[in-house]
Amino acid sequence: MSISENVQHVRQNMKQAYEKTEQKKQVQLIGVTKSVSSEVAAELLASGITALGENRPEGLTDKQTVLGREACEWHFIGTLQTRKVRQIIDRIDVLHSLDRLHLAEEINKRAKRPVDCFVQVNVSGEESKQGIDPEDVHSFLHEVGQYPMVRVIGLMTMAPLTEDEQVLRSVFYSLRVLRDEVASRHLPHAPCTELSMGMSSDYQIAIEEGATYVRIGTTLVQS
Repeated sequence: MSISENVQHVRQNMKQAYEKTEQKKQVQLIGVTKSVSSEVAAELLASGITALGENRPEGLTDKQTVLGREACEWHFIGTLQTRKVRQIIDRIDVLHSLDRLHLAEEINKRAKRPVDCFVQVNVSGEESKQGIDPEDVHSFLHEVGQYPMVRVIGLMTMAPLTEDEQVLRSVFYSLRVLRDEVASRHLPHAPCTELSMGMSSDYQIAIEEGATYVRIGTTLVQS
C-alpha cells in the first residue's frame, strides 16, 4: 500500500473506534517520522497529515530545515534531555514527555512563549519506561504551577508491548481516570483535557478508551 492508502486506512480505523465511544472531542493523528526521511515526511503531509512527531532534536531540526517550520504542527514525543531544551523548545507546538521538574524549570527558562505539554505517566510501572508514577501526578502538577511557560494540556503514556487486550485497556483506562481527576481540579496551568496514548499496534483500543491524540509511525509508512 502507498502512504496515501495507509493514511486513509488508519483514518478509517480511527473513525470506527471513535464511533464506539461517547466522547465529543475529535482524535488527532500524529504522524511519527522519527525513523523516516524528510521525503517520506513530505508524503505524509501531502496525504493529509497535519501533525508530525519526532523523538530526537536532530531529527526535528533536519526535517524543519527541509519542510519548513510552518509546514505542520510539530510534536516532540521522545525523552527530552534538559541540555537540549534550548535547541527545540521554540521549534515545537507540543511536548509529549514532561517527566521531571528540572525539565519544566528549563523549559520555563528557555521558552519565549507558553508551551503545551503532556505529562508522561508510567502507568504500567515498567522499569524500561519513562514517566512519573501515577500517584505522584497531583503533587507534580502542583509543583509545575510555579513555571508559567509550562501549560499541561493532558497526560501521556506508553502501553506495554503485549497482545493482551485487557492489559492494554486497563492501562489506557487508568490514565483516563487520572486525567479526569486532574481536569476536575480546574488548575489554570493544567487544564489537562487531552490524552496522548496509542501507537501503531494499539491505537484503536486507545481511542475506544478515550485517547484524543494517537502517535502512529510504522503503520503509516510501511509499504
